[in-house]
Amino acid sequence: MDDYIVIQGAREHNLKNVSLSIPKRKLVVLTGLSGSGKSSLAMETLQKECQRQYMESMGMVTDFISKPKVDSITGLSPSISVGQQTTHRSPRSTVGTVTEIYTYLRVLFAKLGERPCPRCGETVVPSFGDSAVYPIAETEESEDEVRPDAEEAVCRACAARLPRLRMAHFSFNKPEGACPSCTGLGVATTVDIAAILDEDRSVADGGVTHWDRLSAEYYPDVLKAAALHYGFAFDLHVPIRQLGEVQRDLLLHGVGSELFSRHFPGKKPPKSVGAGKFEGVVTQLWRRYRENGGDHAYPKKIAQAFVRRSCPDCAGTRLRPESRAVTIRGVSIADVSGWSLERLLDWLERLPRELDRESIRVWEPVFHDLAERIRRPIDVGLNYLTLNREANTLSGGEAQRLRLSSLLGSGLTGVLYVLDEPTAGLHPRDTRKLIGVLRKLVELGNTVLVIEHDVDVMRAADHLIDIGPGSGSAGGTVVASGTAERIMSVPDSVTGQTLREAEKPIGFRPRRPGNGNALTVRGATAHNLKSVTVSFPLGTLIALTGVSGSGKSTLLFDIVEKAAGIRFGRSREEAGPHAGIDGFEHIDKAIAVDQSPIGRLSRSNVATYTDLFTPIRNVFAALPEAASRKLTSRHFSFNVPGGRCEKCQGMGTLQLDMHFLPDVEVLCPVCRGRRFSDSVLAVTYKGFSISDILDMTVEECVPVFEGMDIADKLTLLSETGLGYLRLGQPSTTLSGGEAGRVKLARELGKPGKGHTLYLLDEPTTGLHPRDVSRLRLLLDRLVDAGNTVIVIEHNPELIAYADWIADFGPEGGEAGGSIVAQGTPEQVAMEERSHTGRYLKSMLGLQPSGSS
Repeated sequence: MDDYIVIQGAREHNLKNVSLSIPKRKLVVLTGLSGSGKSSLAMETLQKECQRQYMESMGMVTDFISKPKVDSITGLSPSISVGQQTTHRSPRSTVGTVTEIYTYLRVLFAKLGERPCPRCGETVVPSFGDSAVYPIAETEESEDEVRPDAEEAVCRACAARLPRLRMAHFSFNKPEGACPSCTGLGVATTVDIAAILDEDRSVADGGVTHWDRLSAEYYPDVLKAAALHYGFAFDLHVPIRQLGEVQRDLLLHGVGSELFSRHFPGKKPPKSVGAGKFEGVVTQLWRRYRENGGDHAYPKKIAQAFVRRSCPDCAGTRLRPESRAVTIRGVSIADVSGWSLERLLDWLERLPRELDRESIRVWEPVFHDLAERIRRPIDVGLNYLTLNREANTLSGGEAQRLRLSSLLGSGLTGVLYVLDEPTAGLHPRDTRKLIGVLRKLVELGNTVLVIEHDVDVMRAADHLIDIGPGSGSAGGTVVASGTAERIMSVPDSVTGQTLREAEKPIGFRPRRPGNGNALTVRGATAHNLKSVTVSFPLGTLIALTGVSGSGKSTLLFDIVEKAAGIRFGRSREEAGPHAGIDGFEHIDKAIAVDQSPIGRLSRSNVATYTDLFTPIRNVFAALPEAASRKLTSRHFSFNVPGGRCEKCQGMGTLQLDMHFLPDVEVLCPVCRGRRFSDSVLAVTYKGFSISDILDMTVEECVPVFEGMDIADKLTLLSETGLGYLRLGQPSTTLSGGEAGRVKLARELGKPGKGHTLYLLDEPTTGLHPRDVSRLRLLLDRLVDAGNTVIVIEHNPELIAYADWIADFGPEGGEAGGSIVAQGTPEQVAMEERSHTGRYLKSMLGLQPSGSS
């Protein structure tokens, strides 16, 4: 059995004593309905046991690590798991730094870069005197160590001596290279005074609009005390725009600021709040912004007070002027950082032809290695990415494929790769490329286990494992295992049925014409959009399609969402460049649902984010048993002292620092993972404690709270394909698709009037084709109620079901940014230039028109 990984008796989460054999050195696809147990088998059982056995083999103590609930696993290999969670949260992490492509470019520009002489303006060319000896010896650690014979460069025209260029001069994370104005972030964050003050109202009448009720009652007295301390009057009842300079500086900047203290030189500020120690509205906002680590997305009230714009000094390039002035054949490092990877590779391949023979001899290894690093992400469908793209703006699928591309260059063999839906966010046209990459990993002698719902990937697999038959408690068994043909022959396999139906054309359905009004975006030029004008018929289901990087997200979220935010007063963030948008008067509000994480802290979970946990706590607090124990709603919260386990502070687990390995989570020895004290756990509702409820899935909870508003919200979660999620599942563990659907369910739970514009980012991500059908019915209900739904989508089934399609392209990056086709699915299918149209033509059973 050396050719198989053999699992016996796996019982993690909903797995029902699963035993199976997984062939090694093959492409194996794990599929099944959402919540059927795929991740429990792949991540929580296989990957967890691989990690435990690896640590054991290294002689590390593993007693504290809980063993997966499985009888035995044999034939395991060292494993690498690549999930969809975004790991780079720092705004300083970019595609270039994550892939190390930017590091190689810094080497090239430091050694080959030409710059103008600051004295005479003539070009100072590089000297290769010592470069041939150490062509790439300047690493991140050694770049500050400059050899004495290489400290200066000399201008041949005027003999001016310049510091030798080093890698640090092109790093936006080092003072030598970073723009001094934005410290290398590329953006300038300012407080938007118009967002925090209503100049026509007085302070007493709510003129400071971002103050809540308590602040509006508290701070005016502090303001008056401060004015009294300095010997002037502050009239709380005059409009703010009529305040004098002194009063305005006090209100905005506070007694501790230079802007205010300059009016009273030598006067000491008050020492206490009662005496008038007023912080200032703007000063307080900056303090709270810094306390949140500069995260302008939290809390929301603070976020709306700030505006992020491209740094005016460096134009968003992050670099100081001297660094931007260095060029290789007229191109700066800021220029190449803004190019797509495809264009960058083209430039790099042409560059050696423009260099002299000596330069080519010295730098050929660097050119070769750099080109290889650029090709890897291109091979996984990321050709449209730019090096200056912030890593934390990547979708879950993009981040996963970027990490996967780095594994291609490792050359590892005999490894078990566990991948979680790598096709997420990928156009069907690019799926073939990804399958080729997975094949390369297998050809190296690795085992590739992929959790996937994509039909093309399933068909390409050497071995398919279908988990089901249903989700949650109705899943957890192996329904079928073998080739795609074998799965298709199993009557009880939902996946088999999907594969059979995928070979048949779908039937025609009438398209909704809409309500006669339209939302029209005119002259959109943000990012790669090429003066796009497009109209969306309101009252319909609209799909924005096209290959990755073609401009869909730019139009929908950078332009439409931000313009709608300003129009309806939800935010003041500036929309991307466009001539105008017509039709907002026909809708009441706009709701955007993207795939960004819904919680930064592990304390945030499905129940807390969807506002379910408070009413659930109130149900428990109203029980007679709770009253007899003098327990209130507060005692049923794991976020505050009182009823929670204080050993783990309500987390149920403890984090162990593993130093050079990822931290390990272990069960709390006091509460054994139940989060609460014994007195709180003794209170039960219908036989369930508050801990039991948090461990139950959404679908399991629906009958428990039948007849309550709680059940209605739970039903919405289930209808969006999330019935398998546990209420206590940390928000940080959700994939991008799951996070998006949780947001959607939360928004749908709020009362609406109709005429709402919903903007959704790939809502089908992570869904089995059967679950896509359920989501489709939910979107139908929204549209039939008079709303408009616009989805960015790659799922062929949902695209074919849409009333209207706008197809972007024809390619990604610079080769995209245009509308290739628009109309009904049948109309788009007949457009020969459209990649999406070719797939629709086959799905709809239309006659081919000669295009391949």
